[in-house]
Amino acid sequence: MERNALQDLIEWNRSMRKKPLIVWGARQVGKTYLIKDIFAETIYKDQYIYVDCKIEDEIRNFCSETANAQKIIEYISLRKGKQINEKTLLIFDEIQECPNIISSLKYFCQDYRQIPVIATGSMVRIKLQRETHKRGSMDNGKFLFPVGKINQLTVYPMSFDEFLKNSNKVLYDAVQKAYEDKRPLDRQIHELAMEQIYKYLLVGGMPEAVDTYIDSGNLLEAREILSTLYDNYLSDMNLYQASPEAVLRSRALFQNIYKELNRESKNFSPGLIEEKGKTRDFATSIQWLTMAHVVNQSFQLKEHITTPLMPDHEGNFRLFLSDIGMFSYQSGINAASFLSKERENTLSGIFFENFAANELIAKGHKLFYWRGKASAELEFIVESDNMLYPIDVKKSKGTLNSLEKFANHNKFAYAIKVSGNNYGYHPEQRLLTVPFYFIPFVAEDLAKGTMKI
Repeated sequence: MERNALQDLIEWNRSMRKKPLIVWGARQVGKTYLIKDIFAETIYKDQYIYVDCKIEDEIRNFCSETANAQKIIEYISLRKGKQINEKTLLIFDEIQECPNIISSLKYFCQDYRQIPVIATGSMVRIKLQRETHKRGSMDNGKFLFPVGKINQLTVYPMSFDEFLKNSNKVLYDAVQKAYEDKRPLDRQIHELAMEQIYKYLLVGGMPEAVDTYIDSGNLLEAREILSTLYDNYLSDMNLYQASPEAVLRSRALFQNIYKELNRESKNFSPGLIEEKGKTRDFATSIQWLTMAHVVNQSFQLKEHITTPLMPDHEGNFRLFLSDIGMFSYQSGINAASFLSKERENTLSGIFFENFAANELIAKGHKLFYWRGKASAELEFIVESDNMLYPIDVKKSKGTLNSLEKFANHNKFAYAIKVSGNNYGYHPEQRLLTVPFYFIPFVAEDLAKGTMKI
């Protein structure tokens, strides 16, 4: 399957100043497939060495004893029977099983920068050790994170544009061309694109679920894959946390994201999860889940906004599941609801907000929302090219009351309403209406500072 991150890997590889690359991402988002089966097989055909640190015990044990890049290169060359040089891509997978390799990347960068190196795996343990190192733990001598000596890339579940590109390339091309031309799609094509949005809300972006849907055309089979992945995520919470209490809280928090969001406030409320619970009780669980890229955190802004964007209060935030398919699965809603003609009345707006949050995250945005007085609210605020862009996410038309109140306190380029409606711009209101299927392209333009009407 095609992945947007492939282009990032190609650009990294072309750079004359590239450093060893660490690829972050949640489990099962396709990191190994992207790096080994797509990038390495395409760019380094027969010229790459792949090391699975989980099952290649001898290499793992050797690398655990030394961070010396020269010794590691010599040993792996002899072990694999292949010379490692500037034409050889060296891949370390499941790196959480051998954190010392992360330390060795400093020396790969200093002494063997001409050799392309990629390290990936379930990186939560690595990130937690990095945070410990930053805080000056007395134990940090056991782990040296190579700050300044690496490049980094985060891989997310497949965004909607990736889903559409792989499931219906012709329709993807039509949607992309309409966005580039800044014009609405014809009604029938608009409806086809919206059909794909609802399927994506159900299937989500986990590659195995998407691949199953594309191969079989069966949404229920994809849903079964999601069920297994969801349970695997819960099981993973045993692996890296310090105490049984932390595991239980992480699972409870993860399992209640839909419940937290499906309220009028939507702000994280620990009391919904644990009687008399306090936000600080869940601090470790939130840190773990966000570091694992299982959950995305959005912070509140109030009244007058200053740049760069900063939370008004660390205690006011929302949590979104990183995959919309898992969110839909967690909601417990019947899968048929996504295909029914009554779906616009059945699905709550929070499905679309979680969807929009993930699309913004996938293009590199941090998440912020705005709360004004008298329940005025805008789902997302994005800063791009020194301008503010308030984003309102509505499954239907909605009202402009919140935008008017926002405008009383803040200057902005123009507002963006993301909904099921077709493309259009209202100059007097400075309001750009974009359909849900345009948001990946909007998010990318905002990230690049190239947003135009």
